[in-house]
Amino acid sequence: MIPARSIDPLQLRILVIDDDNEVRLSLQTVLETLGYLTATAATGEEGLETLARDSYDLVICDLRLPGISGMEVLKQSGSAAPLILMTAYGNQDIATQAVHAGAFDYISKPINPDDLIFTLRKFEEFERLKRENTALRASLSDKYSFKNIIAQSESFKSIFETVKRLSQFNTTVMITGESGTGKELLARAIHESSARRGKGFIAINCGAIPEQLMESELFGHRKGAFTDASRDKKGLFEEADGGTLFLDEVGELPLHLQVKLLRALQEHSIRRVGDEQMIPIDVRVVSATLRNLEADVENGRFREDLLYRLNVVSIHLPPLRERKEDIPVLVDHFIQKHSKRLGIPAKKVPVDVMQLLLEYEWRGNARELENCMERALVLSQSNEIESEALPEAVLRSHKRRIHGVVKTTVIDNDNLSIKQRAAALEIDLIQRALAKTGGNRTHAAKILEISHRALLYKLKEYGLSGSDPDLK
Repeated sequence: MIPARSIDPLQLRILVIDDDNEVRLSLQTVLETLGYLTATAATGEEGLETLARDSYDLVICDLRLPGISGMEVLKQSGSAAPLILMTAYGNQDIATQAVHAGAFDYISKPINPDDLIFTLRKFEEFERLKRENTALRASLSDKYSFKNIIAQSESFKSIFETVKRLSQFNTTVMITGESGTGKELLARAIHESSARRGKGFIAINCGAIPEQLMESELFGHRKGAFTDASRDKKGLFEEADGGTLFLDEVGELPLHLQVKLLRALQEHSIRRVGDEQMIPIDVRVVSATLRNLEADVENGRFREDLLYRLNVVSIHLPPLRERKEDIPVLVDHFIQKHSKRLGIPAKKVPVDVMQLLLEYEWRGNARELENCMERALVLSQSNEIESEALPEAVLRSHKRRIHGVVKTTVIDNDNLSIKQRAAALEIDLIQRALAKTGGNRTHAAKILEISHRALLYKLKEYGLSGSDPDLK
């Protein structure tokens, strides 16, 4: 008895390409019994012509065909439809190459109906997640987007909501987070969403300016106040009057300037170096830091009263490794941005390359990812981003994961990565089946409704077991 389909009402259209008439008819019968709409082709050329005429959700194609091979069909069809390759048992290496080249999966011939159904169910889950992802992206309006900030993770949606609530107030804001998480971009978003957006946004890195010049930079000076003060100079507070002043790395301010900053915030006025006159200012201050300012207060390095004044509202930007669902949309954004700037066509990101990007920890966060994609655009010689064009650190990280395989995969409910979801689903089902059967692979394969050999390959693929004599 053929089991009912796992997802309804996805009525997928499947094209079967095989030169063996008996195989074509057999597959068509099974697929239509399962509720799919099917069409068939006897050659690679006929299959490509069919794909050019009409759209299909999936292609099941034999590797060995007269004329154009299954691999050529994969290459020439491009993104027309995902492809499952049918191979003989001795062609697993070629099948693996096909998956790396963009095939969805492969199944062995002669085809075991259980293996076919298992693969189709996995594809349906893929398709369902892809459609949900597309619908989500279509529904993401200004509610969850700000200029130059690309994110769809729940953590960033919450941050966007906070920024919107702040828009009607002049409250000081403290932004914390690792380097490269986008603290200045968020500060600009806070400014642009407020009533001050028509005025200036002035940014200064408090750790990049020598201490002896910092006071003059912030508050300005009068002519003759010190050597080289040949004219009156406005400080950044005056430049930002009516707008927003962003103090990046505010924890690097020396104590005597912390006192003057506190006074400016409390009195809404500043005094230039060498001047006795107070100048009224209307400035919203947004600050950011990498440092633990609470610890700095305990150590006497930062004033507690200033921290309270700056930290009325605190926003923490999570690192990229904690919101990996943002990686695909960031990758697409950076490819579009830099291909336009460099004057070269945008390149696609194959599934295996995206997996490398998802696995990497990105200690430099979005800034490191952006540099990586710019490099890959320049060095990739085809119309796709090539794994060889990625930085060595990304490739080394992948090799370490292969040799020290993670046995479990935890996927956040908000993670919409199709690749990660499908892998997590397979790993979870396999582990549960093995636990239920006490590690008996034969019985586990029956529970999973796949062949014993298919289970062995899955165990090897996910690193859930060592080498098995049956695989040799």
